[in-house]
Amino acid sequence: MHELSIAQSLIALIEDEMAKHGKKTLLTVKIKHGRLSAVVPEALEMGFTALTMDTRLAGARLELEEIPVVLRCRACSREFTPEGSSAFAPCPGCGEELGHAVVSGRELYIEYLELE
Repeated sequence: MHELSIAQSLIALIEDEMAKHGKKTLLTVKIKHGRLSAVVPEALEMGFTALTMDTRLAGARLELEEIPVVLRCRACSREFTPEGSSAFAPCPGCGEELGHAVVSGRELYIEYLELE
């Protein structure tokens, strides 16, 4: 379950930001994750909750938003979203099956923190 190590890294980043801004309480953290980032939202939530239990971050709301996969065809440059979670799909414009560039879908970042 790599989500536990992701949660540890997120908590370290959150605590750094709280210290920088002199804030004591985390109300909400919003995480954006790409469909190809292999993040299981439920596992990340569980890891975050377990690691923040009995800390000053306990009770903070974790919001997760999935970013869809967008590919750019190597042949015709058309951008498209394939069905499912695969980066392997024929281009709907020209039918090219391989070599597409991933435009989005691999991200994993904190979009915002709500602090007090």
